[in-house]
Amino acid sequence: MTAWILLPVSLSAFSITGLWTVYAMAVMNHHVCPVENWSYNESCSPDPTEPGGPKTCCTLDDVPLISKCGTYPPESCLFSLIGNMGAFMVALICLLRYGQLLEQNRHSWVNTTTLITGCTNAVGLVVVSNFQVDHAKSLHYVGTGVAFTAGLLFVCLHCALSYHGATAPQDLAVAYLRILLAAIAFVTLILNGVFFIHESSQLQHGAALCEWVYVIDLLIFYGTFSYEFGAVSSETLVAALQPAPGRACKSSGSSSASTHLNCAPESVAMI
Repeated sequence: MTAWILLPVSLSAFSITGLWTVYAMAVMNHHVCPVENWSYNESCSPDPTEPGGPKTCCTLDDVPLISKCGTYPPESCLFSLIGNMGAFMVALICLLRYGQLLEQNRHSWVNTTTLITGCTNAVGLVVVSNFQVDHAKSLHYVGTGVAFTAGLLFVCLHCALSYHGATAPQDLAVAYLRILLAAIAFVTLILNGVFFIHESSQLQHGAALCEWVYVIDLLIFYGTFSYEFGAVSSETLVAALQPAPGRACKSSGSSSASTHLNCAPESVAMI
């Protein structure tokens, strides 16, 4: 077992905690309304609520979308920090997982495409976190579309890799968990898009809730890579950067770092 096992868990814990901190700051500073609020007005007079408490009058500009929570300072500073660090960790996780599958002699277009979609997801996160929606709306929405779409493709492709590469009951259990998380991500992202294009306050609020579920679900999915990362070593990064055919490979589980000569069956070698 190596220290790399902490990387996926750190991404999930740091990002989820950080995003909820950004949300709490935005609510306290009256930049968004709390998620439990479903009542919106067309306009509001100056809000008499004392700082530190939630807004008592909300408009569509106050819907607690993640992007809206990170629009204004001081929470925008933390939002950018979380996005940039999270993007770096996502790219590193994708690269290490790609190299780990190469170590298992699983050279395929699916593995390569998964790496590309994961890194594309990271690029989208950088754009989203550094170009706030109220200041660079078009660029922010482009980054959001890229990040969300690439993230969904990544989890779906990796579900196939996990399922077809399972060699033990524990591997299969992790694959089923990832399939469940991918299904939740698919449903919430579709609902988010359907709700977001309408101007109804109720649907806009529903879009915000779906967005939060989607992002947290995706971060939990990344956290599941701790199962495999117990077997990551310094050679894994070398395998990702300089793949060599015929390399001896490692088993996928975190508790097994032994090297095998033929650890990838022919039926899964193409996946």
